[in-house]
Amino acid sequence: MPTVYPIVPGHEIVGRVTKVGSAVARFKPGELAAVGCMVDSDGTCPECRAGFEQFCPNMVLTFNSPDKHLGAVTYGGYSESIVVDQRFVLRVPLNLDPAGAAPLLCAGITTYSPMHRWGVTKGKKVGVVGLGGLGHMAVKFAHALGAHVVVFTTSPNKKEDARRLGADDVVISKNADEMQKHAESFDFILDAVSADHDINAYINLLRRSGNLTIVGAPPQPLAVAAFGLIMRNRNFSGSSIGGVAETQEMVDFCGKHNITADVEVIPIQKVSEAYKRLLKSDVKYRFSIDMASLKSE
Repeated sequence: MPTVYPIVPGHEIVGRVTKVGSAVARFKPGELAAVGCMVDSDGTCPECRAGFEQFCPNMVLTFNSPDKHLGAVTYGGYSESIVVDQRFVLRVPLNLDPAGAAPLLCAGITTYSPMHRWGVTKGKKVGVVGLGGLGHMAVKFAHALGAHVVVFTTSPNKKEDARRLGADDVVISKNADEMQKHAESFDFILDAVSADHDINAYINLLRRSGNLTIVGAPPQPLAVAAFGLIMRNRNFSGSSIGGVAETQEMVDFCGKHNITADVEVIPIQKVSEAYKRLLKSDVKYRFSIDMASLKSE
C-alpha cells in the first residue's frame, strides 16, 4: 500500500476515554481503552459476520487508509487524541500497565491468534523461531497456555532472556546437532523471523499433522520442499491479526495471566533515535511512546 503524506502512524494505542457520542453505550469518560490495527469495516460482508473484520474488503486501517468520514486518510495514535467507532474499541484490564499493554493490539494478537486457531494447550510442544517483538510475546502466550516452549535463535546471548520469558528450552538454530534432537517432535511452531532463512529446517521438526505458522515477513519468497509437508501430513500457514472479538479475548487472557509486552517507554522526541536502534536490534522488545510528551513540543 503506497504511503499518503502527511502520515500519522500508530496502531497500538492505549489511553483514557475523554468523550463519548450520544449513541455510545459501551464506554464512559475516564475508562481505560485501546485501539488496534483497524477502526472500521462494512459490518455486513461474510467476513465481518464471521468475526473476521480484518479480512473485510472494506476494512479501514487505523492509519493511512481512506477515511470515508473526513476524506483523505485516517491518522493513527502518534497524536493527542483519536476518534474511533465503539465497535473497534477494546477494554483494557486495570491490572495491566498501559505502556506494556499497547503492543498487545498488534504484536499480541498476531501471535495469540494462530496459537488459538491451532489449539495450543497444556501438553503441546511449541516452538518459537526468533526472539524479538513478536517472538517474545509468543513465548509468553505459549507458556501461559501450558505448552512446553522451545525458542530457536541464532544468538546464544538470548538464552537467558528466553528462559526468563517462559521458555523451557533454547536451541541455537545454527547448531545442526541441537536441531536434530528435536526432529519430528513439535505440535506447533510459530516463525516470527522477517529475514531470509531455511524454513524447511523447521518444517522438518514438526510431528505428523503438526503446523508451522509464519507471522514474520521475509522480503523474498521462501523455498518450501513439498515432500517435507506431504510425507508427514504437515501444515504450513500464515496468519495476520485477529478480529475484534478475538482481540478482546486475547486482552482478557492477558489480564487473567498478567501478560504485557516488555517495553521501553520513550518520549515522541526520541522516535527517530528509537528507529535507528530498532534497525540494530537494540530493543527488548518494543518501544512505547508516551504521547503526553507531545505537549512539550
